[in-house]
Amino acid sequence: MENEESQIQAHKLLGQKNVAATRKDNFLTKRLRSCCIIPQRYILGVMGLMGVCNAYTMRVCLNLAITQMVNKTITNETHAIDPYACSSGDVTGNETEIPKPYAIFNWNETTQGLILGGFYFGYAATQVPGGYLAEKYGGKWTLGLGLLSTALFTFLTPFVTRLGGATWLFILRVLQGMGEGPTMPALMIMLARWVPPNERSFQGALVFGGAQIGNIFGSYMSGILLANGANWAYVFYFFGGFGILWFILWSFLCYSTPNSHPYISKKELAYLNKKVTTADTANIKDPVPWKGLLRSAPVWALVFAAVGHDWGYYTMVTDLPKYSQDVLKNKIETTGIITSVPYLAMWISSFLFGLVCDLCIKKGWHTIKTGRIIHTTIAATGPAICIILASYAGCDSTKATIYFVLSMALMGGFYSGMKVNALDLAPNYAGTLTSLVNTTSTFAGIATPYLIGLLTPDSTIAQWRVAFWVCFAVLVGTNVVYIIWADGKQQWWDDVRQYGYPPGWKHGPLIRENPEQAEAVQLSDKQ
Repeated sequence: MENEESQIQAHKLLGQKNVAATRKDNFLTKRLRSCCIIPQRYILGVMGLMGVCNAYTMRVCLNLAITQMVNKTITNETHAIDPYACSSGDVTGNETEIPKPYAIFNWNETTQGLILGGFYFGYAATQVPGGYLAEKYGGKWTLGLGLLSTALFTFLTPFVTRLGGATWLFILRVLQGMGEGPTMPALMIMLARWVPPNERSFQGALVFGGAQIGNIFGSYMSGILLANGANWAYVFYFFGGFGILWFILWSFLCYSTPNSHPYISKKELAYLNKKVTTADTANIKDPVPWKGLLRSAPVWALVFAAVGHDWGYYTMVTDLPKYSQDVLKNKIETTGIITSVPYLAMWISSFLFGLVCDLCIKKGWHTIKTGRIIHTTIAATGPAICIILASYAGCDSTKATIYFVLSMALMGGFYSGMKVNALDLAPNYAGTLTSLVNTTSTFAGIATPYLIGLLTPDSTIAQWRVAFWVCFAVLVGTNVVYIIWADGKQQWWDDVRQYGYPPGWKHGPLIRENPEQAEAVQLSDKQ
């Protein structure tokens, strides 16, 4: 009975793919097919990279701009409370720093921490709904419209902030986060449909490396736009416009699945339908297998690893500009460079880690599971050590910067480690799993700015050192959990029709089927 049903499903699926592969082309489609010599999965990879880049520029531009929005005059009396305070790169002798001309807000460190963390309240709220919408309606418009809304909110930031102050800016940041929430789940679903398993580490590094391009571009350009006392509003106009331009290109170039792409080459379409584990399968129409997913140890290992990574990552992304300005006393142009260079190192290293991981898996030197554990461990323990060394570098800006750069370079192993692990565990439900992981880990983005605001009320080196030790403990502790329970194989609950239920399963069916089919699956599993 089960074999007959499986054959029927296979014939239906094969028929769907054959229809897609043999559909008649009009003149325009034929011309587009002939012109597109670059495989469409790589075009998706590049556009995905630009999309993530776009998302992160809009996410981080406030981190640098807020240093020019807040009227915090630095005086010698302020230095007197900290015997280890660094001398200012902008001030010599007993001079007082000239107030910033557009710094019109008086927000303390705690208020700034809440504003910076506001984005992640919205980001966490739309992860699961975003994953559901992307699985049901496709990743293209779920991702595209979400980022378009964030771009429009970014463009409106100066007007809203001047009108409503900290309260309205916090609300706007929550709305921006809601727009970006579906980004990673939708991209993960599209990659699951488009990328063969043996290309996932590299493609994952390519697409998700856009985060580092966004951090580099966002930090560096913000430093330039804010130099010489310029109006901080220019930062939001620039990056909001960049987001709108990306949306236009995305709308014309990318599609949710290979079979829905109107001008993909027939050779590439046949290759993807053969190699990709899931590409328009019937299984994705089944309900999300929450009962199996939430009882899966590898899933919770992934959640812990993501929490640790995000704690370290958001500490760097959100608060490194403040550390450079308030502790090391660097100029805003210098802060832009210091903030961007570590992400450049992370972007480059992510490709190297991705190539090495794929090569080792192809050669059989280690399993997928071992590869994910190795690279996740490098991306957790390496930065944990370096960030502590940076805090003990004191006022030596060069030495501290070197440690921060090395920290982020080692964090590049994250993309070929646990970041693509969701594709290994659940190719059919990669979006849902990613949304669950991101929703949980995003609370690190909420907690870290606020906690650092509480731990560093005076922005002294000693206070920041405590914050970095907390970061060390979280990174190392969560990595231990991942090492113990991680896995690199597709989980049974991701495809119950193929794998059946595990022995002793007593929590009810996970898929839509009649009693006879459920009994057949259980019997086949026991055999």
